[in-house]
Amino acid sequence: MLMGQCVSQSMFDFIRFDSSPDQLINGSVARVQYRCARPCQLAVEVVVFPTGRAGLVVFRRKWTNYRHHRVPRTNWVPLRFPPSVKYRRDFFNRHVLDAENVTVRAWLDYVNDGIQPRTYRGSVVKTHKVIQTVPLSERPTKPPTGCPSWSAELMWQLTRDRIYQCPHESGTIDMLEFPLASTGEQFGVVRKFHPFINRDLEKARLHAVKQPNVTLSVWIYLLKWCHTEMCGIIHHVDRNNHFDSLLMHLTNTGNVIIQARMTAGGDEAFQSHVVLPLWTWIRLDCYIQDSKVENRSRFMNSIHYDDTNGYFVVGGSRYMPGIHGYFGTLKYYRFGTEEVKNPLFPENTLEKLNKTHHDYSCNPYYITLWGKFIRTTCRQTWTWNTQLKYRALFQFLQTQEVDFRTESWGTNTLHLRRQLFKTAVSRMFSVDHTEIHLTSTLKALLEASSCFGNHQASLLLAAIHLAGLGHSMDQQQGHVYSLIGASGDNRLALMHAGYKHTQGIDGFPKDLDVAYSYYANIGAQSNIDIGKLYGKKQYSPEHIYLSSEEDLQSLTDERSDIFKFIKFQAERGDVESQKLLGTILFWGQNGVSKDIASAVKWVESAMQLNDPMAIYDYAILLMKGHGVKKNITRGFQLLQKAVAMGSIRASNGLGWYHSNILKDHKTAVKYFEQAALNGSEDAMFNLGVYHLNGKHPDSPRRNETAAFQYFLNASSHGHVSSSVEAARYLSTGSLQGVSQDVERAVIMLKNVCEKNGHLGYVTRKALQAYLQDSRGEALLKYVLAAETGLGLAQTNAAYLCEELKLSYNCQWRYHNYSILNYDPHPSGLLKMGDYYYHSSSNREDSSSSAGRAISMYSRAAVAGSPQGLYNLAVLAQEGHAFPLSVRSMFNVSAHDDLDILVEKILQRCVEIEDGEAVMPCSLALLRVQMGKALRKMTQNGAQLSLAYASLLSCIFLVITALMEICLDHLRNKIEQRNTNGHAAEVRTRTGAVNGAAVNWNRMQDDIMGAQGRLSSIYRMAKNLRLRILNGERRLRQAGDLAVTVSGVCLCAFWTTLLYHLL
Repeated sequence: MLMGQCVSQSMFDFIRFDSSPDQLINGSVARVQYRCARPCQLAVEVVVFPTGRAGLVVFRRKWTNYRHHRVPRTNWVPLRFPPSVKYRRDFFNRHVLDAENVTVRAWLDYVNDGIQPRTYRGSVVKTHKVIQTVPLSERPTKPPTGCPSWSAELMWQLTRDRIYQCPHESGTIDMLEFPLASTGEQFGVVRKFHPFINRDLEKARLHAVKQPNVTLSVWIYLLKWCHTEMCGIIHHVDRNNHFDSLLMHLTNTGNVIIQARMTAGGDEAFQSHVVLPLWTWIRLDCYIQDSKVENRSRFMNSIHYDDTNGYFVVGGSRYMPGIHGYFGTLKYYRFGTEEVKNPLFPENTLEKLNKTHHDYSCNPYYITLWGKFIRTTCRQTWTWNTQLKYRALFQFLQTQEVDFRTESWGTNTLHLRRQLFKTAVSRMFSVDHTEIHLTSTLKALLEASSCFGNHQASLLLAAIHLAGLGHSMDQQQGHVYSLIGASGDNRLALMHAGYKHTQGIDGFPKDLDVAYSYYANIGAQSNIDIGKLYGKKQYSPEHIYLSSEEDLQSLTDERSDIFKFIKFQAERGDVESQKLLGTILFWGQNGVSKDIASAVKWVESAMQLNDPMAIYDYAILLMKGHGVKKNITRGFQLLQKAVAMGSIRASNGLGWYHSNILKDHKTAVKYFEQAALNGSEDAMFNLGVYHLNGKHPDSPRRNETAAFQYFLNASSHGHVSSSVEAARYLSTGSLQGVSQDVERAVIMLKNVCEKNGHLGYVTRKALQAYLQDSRGEALLKYVLAAETGLGLAQTNAAYLCEELKLSYNCQWRYHNYSILNYDPHPSGLLKMGDYYYHSSSNREDSSSSAGRAISMYSRAAVAGSPQGLYNLAVLAQEGHAFPLSVRSMFNVSAHDDLDILVEKILQRCVEIEDGEAVMPCSLALLRVQMGKALRKMTQNGAQLSLAYASLLSCIFLVITALMEICLDHLRNKIEQRNTNGHAAEVRTRTGAVNGAAVNWNRMQDDIMGAQGRLSSIYRMAKNLRLRILNGERRLRQAGDLAVTVSGVCLCAFWTTLLYHLL
């Protein structure tokens, strides 16, 4: 116990506890004695001190003494505490205080008018007492005030003993842990920092806003100088889309500029005196302490630094381009550091990257000299090791000597890099296309093609090293060529890098921010490419799976019967056929080559038949000049006609005409809104642009929120430009009311990128190679597309690996990658399910393998695969445990038997099967239901007896039928024997008489004797036949009785069985 007391200077006033509880118990009484010389105010308080927190007053009672002055008085104060103090923690009392110390204190102060309310610290007289607390386990339970639901009480029981811990927070952040390829464009990695949860750390951060102490350390590798005046290394954008502290820029001369926002307002910057070199790794360390930078440079004023305001960008953004090169690891110390620990990592990979870029074999200068002076230059100017290193390239150049000597080859390496790639790919497969032969020579040709800028070769080299196709796996070298291809701004290589970081596979760390930086680049390119999709090098990606005969048969090339029929119908004047034929020829769909002129002819024919869609299409062709002479006026007239006929897309077209040609924004917006209300995604995008630019007649100010909503709505319909714009807002979360959602942004952009015409061109070439029976070429092209994350290409690559009997890893690598996509094809899920199912019988962890198989089959079932459902039913019948998530798919609880689960699965399977044929699920369901009905019948004694009676009657019926057959056979055999014997004897006797012609009496006696014997035989046969007929009659009567009984039993049996079935 501790007791403290303080009295006034006059020693006349006092206050003390005459008695008080020793323990914190609700309802206990504290007796207070006091005396005051004049009117005074008194109070009793109970203060609780929870662990690590300031004191909380949980009870306070005040009263005033006006009359009884200078007389000692006593007051009884009952102590009443809140539920958080007096009860234990339970469902109705979740917030409790576990106190280390509890203090009961009293104080006295004089009453003066105009004075602020009294407190314990400012009182004249005060006293206190420390009392014991009641442990949480010994506190009583709070009386219930209601009845919780069963689910709520269950969740409470499961979580009440959970210990909540603060997440780990550190002032040191790895902003980049893996190299980043930067193309020198307006794309970079966005990083957002949030306030600390820990109060002490957050307090220190807020203190550092006006007196910052931070450190940044970044590795960079420059391939080229900035193509503009400045390019970004790191920059900070605040909530108002203004630059904030800190910004690190690079000039086009190689100098570094540091810029910061001052606390007094305005920005200040200074430029370093060191020029950064090209083609080498450089580490930039920036120390900021108040206004000093690196202890050598100083800003004139104090820096304002709030890293939670807005976001940071590594590389480029919409406000400035980034460097052209690579970023290494980037460390950010939010509270500064005396020593930076940021080594080059991964060192081997980055050293290999540096070595590859220093390879001078692909320098156009050397190639030009080689072409001009091939016969006069001595080869010994190259060292022997150099000649060996580039022997494959020199030999290739010698084979192309005639073409190479032309001026175009000496000034342009485009044809050279394509020819190198084509030559290497054509020789990679054996003659029978069953094995990949990647010799050192072919590998050198691919490396040279990559070095000259053909980054399809870079992507193929990355796939070879990462997947081990014809070469041992080497992740580091695979990372090198992945980075080289991405830095070259190649569309497929950018998709490849983004996909790897999205999934975190092949040694790439999972980092959605980095993935977004790559996808944003290819998304912007796809937005441009979609306007050129009619070109010869772009095709809309078509989903043709090689394992599907139906998909292959749907291809309608120019020689197919389907194409000829469509053309025949179009020539007969069928409008729908004319439009379909025009679409197929214009975009090159279903295996048909593009023919813009013919496509325009068929669209024009449909237009002349007053079809509104054809009128709109022809009007757009006229306005853009695709396949016809450009005529905007005629196109405008056709658009008006199509709108009058009800074409929604034509309304958007009129809006575009009024906006861009007539500059009549009010009318344009009217048409856009009309089209948007009817579902036109183009019109939604156009309205979003109006709001974004602040040109909407009804809302002349810039309204990014309204623009984002239009972009988001249009993106849900697959609009490419809208998806790119909406993803940009989602990636930064800088728009008020829009939270950061990088994963959603990545998904949107990945869907956009998979519509890219250049990717469609690669898959089209792969399909053509397959149809031409060139399996090896088809596999390599599908591998290029598969490495971008395209599920179609991954499935087809796995199929070809299996068909060509290549390595086991080749097949399962791409099947496994295909199921990682957000919407995997069922075939890949089924393959992986089969893999796990068969491996479950050969592995110790068979239960986990079976669980993975169930997961794969269930995902295939969700995707609409009857095979997936059937496989689930098989696993259920084998007795495997199904998780609750899978059971809930079929409305089956955890307490239901597996038989119920099997029946529900098969019923779902039958619903999605082809109803015109008897499918496995239908037969399996019938078997399950028959077994279920029979089990129900066996549980009833009468029905079981009926089943046995039906069985016995059927057996008796079969026996009776067999006996009848035997008797018929015996009767026929006897009659045939008697008939044959009689005829033979007659013929014998007659022949003897005719032959001898003597002794007539003797012959007559013999004949009479034979006739007597024949009569005796006839009587015996007749008696035997009568006995057989009597047996047959009795047997037939028994058979009829058996049939009657069997029919009755079977009728009753099947009636009962059908009753249980239905």
